Amino acid sequence: MTVIEIAALTAAGTLLLAAGTALGRLTARGGGKNLDLGTPVERATFLTLHTASLAAPPLRAGLTEDTARKAARRLRSLLGTETLCLTSRTAVLAWDGPGADHHQEKVMLKVAEMLDSGRSQSVHTDCDDPACPLRWAVIAPLTGEDGVLGALVAYGSRESAVLVRAATEVARWVSVQLELAELDRSRTRIVEAEIRALRAQISPHFIFNSLAAIASFVRTDPERARELLLEFADFTRYSFRRHGDFTQLADELRCIEQYLALAGARFGERLKVTLQIAPEVLPVSLPFLVLQPLVENAVKHGLEDSREDCRITLAAQDAGAEAIVTIEDDGVGMEPDRLRRILAGQEPATAGIGLSNVDERLRQVYGDDYGLVIETGVGAGMKITVRLPKYRAGVHSAPRPRN
Repeated sequence: MTVIEIAALTAAGTLLLAAGTALGRLTARGGGKNLDLGTPVERATFLTLHTASLAAPPLRAGLTEDTARKAARRLRSLLGTETLCLTSRTAVLAWDGPGADHHQEKVMLKVAEMLDSGRSQSVHTDCDDPACPLRWAVIAPLTGEDGVLGALVAYGSRESAVLVRAATEVARWVSVQLELAELDRSRTRIVEAEIRALRAQISPHFIFNSLAAIASFVRTDPERARELLLEFADFTRYSFRRHGDFTQLADELRCIEQYLALAGARFGERLKVTLQIAPEVLPVSLPFLVLQPLVENAVKHGLEDSREDCRITLAAQDAGAEAIVTIEDDGVGMEPDRLRRILAGQEPATAGIGLSNVDERLRQVYGDDYGLVIETGVGAGMKITVRLPKYRAGVHSAPRPRN
């Protein structure tokens, strides 16, 4: 179990504590009498979970003025305090409730004291306005991977041990949401790094070999050299694009056709390609640059590692809620044990271009049920099957940029 998972379980206890606070409010106010939600405890739990569910989405985007402003009102309702404030290490990000006119300027001095200790503090506000209800403040740290990010400040009319405990636990729950936001950003950076790694694998030998093949046609067949240069330009433009994590299957297949055209210029009649594409699956979105490395792997093991001819079959079929893509070659194949080591990252990437990278990216996007399915054996070629859900939340291709 990871630290984030443990923190998420701890957050459940936080919400139960907040439910106790909510129960006190409901009991005191007689609220919820007309709601058919069971006992007061059940009603308080429902109220707490509902409020927390509304506060979580903005916090999962990180700690900014905008996300703090959206979350502050929900967190104030969760705690039942007169005023609630969220800060960074240096500035107030959001203020919900009265007292901003004369307390907001002072709060960062109190937060600075908390930052030095890293522990929650209950302090007197030292307010000179007799009509002001903000007499005490609980300042609790908001933490992340890099330490204390800021503070949650809950104001009350009197000192309360219950408010200290509740504010501290809610601050811990907020910290978990911020850590999850950082985890999401880390995953995004990992995906971007993996795409860069794939590009690095494609670039060196393929670009050199493609240009060498094109150069061989410059004098003997200038028109074909021109066509191959256009294919090369389109292929590199797609492979090194900077917009979007996802693409359409039609665009990925077009990139593959360009790659195969360039490979065909190098290997000539040795490379035989069969395409079987169902038009219904062309609009399906999928992770960018996830199929091309598999085709490159087929070319490498079918032609570069053998002197025989090679047939590569690329098929994309409609399977109801999914699109099924298969890349099959009749090349040299591979020992299954070696394949398992490659997918486990126990052999260098050059042993199987992009296989472990693609498998990991598919699992990250769609779940472990959608990793690569590979059939192979020594001398038996290789068949790779990729299942792509047609519709999955968060998976959609970006609009194509204008030229």
